[in-house]
Amino acid sequence: MDKLVENKVSKQDLYPPIDPFDQRTLRVDGGHQLYVEQCGDPQGIPVIVLHGGPGGGCSPTMRRYFNPEHYRIILFDQRGCGRSRPLASVNENTTWHLIADIEKIRRALDIPQWFAFGGSWGATLALIYAQQYPETVTHLILRGVFLMTKGELDWFYGGGAGKIWPEHWERFVEPIPRDERHDLITAYHRRLFSGNLTEESRYARTWMNWENSLASAHASPMMNSSPSNRTRAFARLENHYFMNNGFLREDGQILNEMSKIEHIPGIIIQGRLDMICPPDSAYKLAKLWRRADLKIFPNSGHALSEPAISTSLVSYMDKLAPQGRSLIVS
Repeated sequence: MDKLVENKVSKQDLYPPIDPFDQRTLRVDGGHQLYVEQCGDPQGIPVIVLHGGPGGGCSPTMRRYFNPEHYRIILFDQRGCGRSRPLASVNENTTWHLIADIEKIRRALDIPQWFAFGGSWGATLALIYAQQYPETVTHLILRGVFLMTKGELDWFYGGGAGKIWPEHWERFVEPIPRDERHDLITAYHRRLFSGNLTEESRYARTWMNWENSLASAHASPMMNSSPSNRTRAFARLENHYFMNNGFLREDGQILNEMSKIEHIPGIIIQGRLDMICPPDSAYKLAKLWRRADLKIFPNSGHALSEPAISTSLVSYMDKLAPQGRSLIVS
């Protein structure tokens, strides 16, 4: 879960815009082609940046959370979104395909070990990837934790968050007939995969606006202004994953497998006012992860661009840089 439309972030908190020194297309199974880029120092500390959604895509702003003189910053668009192709495709598009893609990127770039940096769905992927390949991840930097559980989906799509924001919830449920509102993920699935491009795009905007309207604790609710093809990709992919409970083996899988990565240090940065991924998940994760620091910011919401969240992430990566090279096996 993560918004596709970014709020403006405080420019003084981020590093100046930079261009990639490497951009490539990586072919993977299922006919997918992944967009992959590298920025910063080619000899720097490698960090894989995992975007949210599923389906959000990476953005140039994500490059700016890292000192380019210290970090080798790797971004990619996950299957079906951003600059990866085919856009909006759910064919052979599961969590396990994405985990395999991350590992294929690591091998293609000849990186022995790296940091994993992710927020929302990106935090989900970072945790699952680390649990599958614990020898490759030396540090986890997580924001707005989403554990891909039934309880989290029930909160956001079953009316929990709607009790806090009833006016936005009303706009989300209004297009769905009353006899289908008991299962909104399934109801939207029928329409997002109807085969009618106009209908899919219309329902995609409503799906995405519900999430965007709750993303920030400070800015005015943002309605979607992204191109319709990107909006459709975001909504279809997110809905596809949620219809299938993230393709996990069991509800609560991430927490159940924390023993695999309890040795990896990390940080959890969480907004107290996060309406999309409430802090309960971050708190549960921290209780099982002895080497993680949990920082909850009282006046922050979910978005990466929340001022305190953004500042904290940049500051943490700056502090981590001097010791970062010693954590990476050469």
